[in-house]
Amino acid sequence: MAQEIELKFIVEKDSVDALRQHLNTLSGEHHEPVQLLNIYYETPENWLRRHDMGLRIRGANGAYEMTMKIAGRVVGGLHQRPEYNIDISKPELELDRFPADVWPEGKLPETLSAEVRPLFSTDFWREKWLVTEGKSRIEIALDLGEVKAGEFQEPICELELELLEGDTSDVLKLARKLVNQSGLRQGSLSKAARGYHLAAGNAPRVVKETTVLRVAPKASVEQGMEAALELALSQWQYHEELWARNVKNAKTHVLAAMGLVRHTLALFGGIVPRKASAHLRDLLTQTETLMLSDVSAQTAIYSPQTATAKLALTEFLVTRGWRAFLDAKAEAKIAENFKRFADIHLSRHAAELKTTFAYPLGDQYGDQLPRLSRNIDSMLLLSGAYEAKAQPWLENWQGLKHAIETRQHIEIEHYRNEAISQEPFWLHSGKR
Repeated sequence: MAQEIELKFIVEKDSVDALRQHLNTLSGEHHEPVQLLNIYYETPENWLRRHDMGLRIRGANGAYEMTMKIAGRVVGGLHQRPEYNIDISKPELELDRFPADVWPEGKLPETLSAEVRPLFSTDFWREKWLVTEGKSRIEIALDLGEVKAGEFQEPICELELELLEGDTSDVLKLARKLVNQSGLRQGSLSKAARGYHLAAGNAPRVVKETTVLRVAPKASVEQGMEAALELALSQWQYHEELWARNVKNAKTHVLAAMGLVRHTLALFGGIVPRKASAHLRDLLTQTETLMLSDVSAQTAIYSPQTATAKLALTEFLVTRGWRAFLDAKAEAKIAENFKRFADIHLSRHAAELKTTFAYPLGDQYGDQLPRLSRNIDSMLLLSGAYEAKAQPWLENWQGLKHAIETRQHIEIEHYRNEAISQEPFWLHSGKR
């Protein structure tokens, strides 16, 4: 088994030549393009997908390899997951050759070999550069081709940085140098994810509202913060992909996701000092300024500013960049129970909302939109232990936000009255 650690970027097609020229200036070993044919397999019931597993056969120059990728962690475009590769003599599955620990119950399911079938394929040319960064050996791969499923297909134009030997921090360091070039967009949507979407009928992708954050029952405050930042980054990544595809309102959701990053940092600001995230917040400001200017989606999405900001957030998460700024007191607090932290802060945010909107504000509601948005985001991040009860409570505040944004004066007063009259749904509120 190998531990696959790679960072993925989508490349703007008009920037491929300039990118290739830049990569050729790096001191390293260059490999000419090789055609890679890949067939991905699945059962009619999506058994592999449901178990977060990916199965493929890859062919190149008459040689074949069977690969199984299993559950790991994806942060931004950084994939960290176990991968099993087995050489095979012909393009036919030999599932019994995988070790037992690949399978969820420790053995190959009896009927799986008979049930799996080709689902989609990828056909692309891979050009590689092997470089040294710090103490690490890294493979840079430029993939150009397409993914196909039935009548549907989609272009592949990607850059992948894979750690062959060394430390993940060196992959991020190399990436920081590369994103100074325009035309790169850090993307978490893998070739397999796109293939599954095409195979399912290529339904139009739609915007997704931020939902209540779920964390493990005994999670620490630090784990809660990590989950919140990962949720914000996931929302950013997802809607940036939609913005690139010209989906309506996707840009608004990208900006909202960036706001969620800021609100998360503020929420945990009593433990993690502002100086820990100062550089990240500066990059967010630069990117927000660019996105709010009169530039096209392509210019904003593939700009060095956007790529650098998203990469900084990824690095902040992967390296836990806040830890170097914690004193002994903060280290103790961040190790405490997240649910207890959430209960305390739910009361504080609810009190701020009720105080702000206790009385009609006339023409001043728009001035309170930033405060309302920040508090709604915080409540979404804190309410996971009470999701069923939290949802209707939050809907009234979300309704008020929408009414203010759309200037529906009657609806504003309706939702304001409903929202401020709600009883707490969390513990330790003073009313339970």
